[in-house]
Amino acid sequence: MILNGIEEQIIVKNVTGNPAPLGLLGFGMTTVLLNLHNAGFFPMDAMILAMGLFYGGLGQLFVGLMEWKKNNTFGTIAFTSYGLFWISLCTIIILPKTGLAAASSPYAMGWFLTLWAIMSLGMFIGTFKTTKALSVVFGLLVILFSLLAIIDFSGSEAIGRFAGYEGILCGASAIYTAFAEILNEMYGKTILPLGSYK
Repeated sequence: MILNGIEEQIIVKNVTGNPAPLGLLGFGMTTVLLNLHNAGFFPMDAMILAMGLFYGGLGQLFVGLMEWKKNNTFGTIAFTSYGLFWISLCTIIILPKTGLAAASSPYAMGWFLTLWAIMSLGMFIGTFKTTKALSVVFGLLVILFSLLAIIDFSGSEAIGRFAGYEGILCGASAIYTAFAEILNEMYGKTILPLGSYK
């Protein structure tokens, strides 16, 4: 900006809060609920679909947009993508019940989940520039998507139950990471360690 012939640089300070814990909670809590179902604790029902559409889906989508505003490319891609994953997954389940589309075959779902495993692997590599806690979340997520794809390709119920428990662990790691970020910021010191790569 030039004022009275003098060039001045305007620096805008970012005073917005950290949206990542909201996205991590949306992802983590929804992942735990779906995988409690996968582990056999209760059937697929409206509770899981509603959580997937709103907290896991729209919630993470909003967080991704907030991360974009904070100039965080990793957060933008991660939260927006996984928010849209949850919305897509719920739509895949709901559409056949409305008669608007045929149900996806297990083979097709296997490829759907394989692509998400590949995408998650790329994001996992990116976590080595963040925290060890986030690496755990994404590492477990790569394993989870891979297991879910194997289930659809093979039809193995045993792998399905194992994937459910692994998914509960994945979701719990995201919840832990969310609370670590919240509490560490609130108290101004490390309450729950995130593990730095620096």
